[in-house]
Amino acid sequence: MKLRSLAIAPVLALAMAFPAMAEKIPLNEISRYLNSLKTAQAEFTQVNGDGSISTGTVFIHRPNRVRFEYKGDKTLVLASAGQVAVFDGKSRSGPQQYPLSQTPLSIILDQNVNLARKGMVTGHSERKNTTVVKAHDPAHPQYGSIEMVFTAPTELRQWVVTDDTGKKTTVILGEMKKGVSFKPSTFAIQNEINRRK
Repeated sequence: MKLRSLAIAPVLALAMAFPAMAEKIPLNEISRYLNSLKTAQAEFTQVNGDGSISTGTVFIHRPNRVRFEYKGDKTLVLASAGQVAVFDGKSRSGPQQYPLSQTPLSIILDQNVNLARKGMVTGHSERKNTTVVKAHDPAHPQYGSIEMVFTAPTELRQWVVTDDTGKKTTVILGEMKKGVSFKPSTFAIQNEINRRK
């Protein structure tokens, strides 16, 4: 065997000892995937800014509708009709409400997700066989950012929302059921307000 062959033999052995690094999923493929995701349901684990952990079920109906049902109390987060409503399970008062456009989650829920839009993506990398995309609304970066984690074949696994105060909330998704049917009332904020009176 030639010396040159001997020199590269350890390199080849090392390369075969580790699985190949996953290739970074292109942004246009991630946009296509999110746009194809019409309805979905999954269990989730949420790591809050203070380190506490919540669990529950998330219901997604794109565009612009999502419902987070939290276990253990009647806490509920609803987004629909351009609004986000946060119902505190311990309070009898009405929900806190604010425009959906002011939360980075609106990037996933948008009618037409286009991660190629100028200034939207601030990070796109491969990390531990996942693709990580960090994005914000280029017109309103003050509303915060979202970091989405995808595995191949393209599947959304978790996201981290950093809000306008810098607080981070991580949502880790369980197995996603797609093509689920929901009642219209699932995302109706006023229905929930009336129900809790």
